[in-house]
Amino acid sequence: MSAPLEPFDPRGTVLGDEVYARLGEAIIDGSLAAGERLRDHDLARRLGVSRTPVREALQRLERVGLVEVAPNRYTRVSIPSQKSREDVREFLVLAASNAARFAIRRGTQEELATAVDLADAVVEASAADDYQGIVETSSRLFAHLMFTAGNTTILTVMKEAQPAIRRYTSQWRPVFTDPTERTDKYRAVRDALAARDDAHAEQSVRAVYGLD
Repeated sequence: MSAPLEPFDPRGTVLGDEVYARLGEAIIDGSLAAGERLRDHDLARRLGVSRTPVREALQRLERVGLVEVAPNRYTRVSIPSQKSREDVREFLVLAASNAARFAIRRGTQEELATAVDLADAVVEASAADDYQGIVETSSRLFAHLMFTAGNTTILTVMKEAQPAIRRYTSQWRPVFTDPTERTDKYRAVRDALAARDDAHAEQSVRAVYGLD
């Protein structure tokens, strides 16, 4: 993606979605800082679009918690709190653990074999104590499980919430800091997927993130 707050050519894109994605990206990378006031006319000028899609994008970002609005006072980038971080973490863990359960029930042998391969990559990153690697590999694993589980409502919600999820994961730190303990927990997820044990997979995902 190009710089999020540069003008862009909307041809071939859904304009509202592109503005939403670019403003979300700007919040995630700090181009729009926490607490910064947001003025629709200024953002529209910087993006080279009209104010209407900017206003719509700000409303959507408010719904997922990246923007705060006080009527007749301000619209600003939200300031992350401990509670907001915990809320996103809890949402992600519950969604991922349920995805693991239903992916095992509904997935093909090929899809589940891919899930095991992706889980192996998470185990490897954890054993190396590579935080960024854990984020990247676990994100790929749980995205695969979400699509394999095939719940269209959950997929729609996850797509809309992506900016909030990425803001949280950009600051992620593991619940379990000891590499051996953490890796054992990820390995339990991997083994449950390999054994096609849906209940254990759900439980193991929650355990990795301290929600068991």
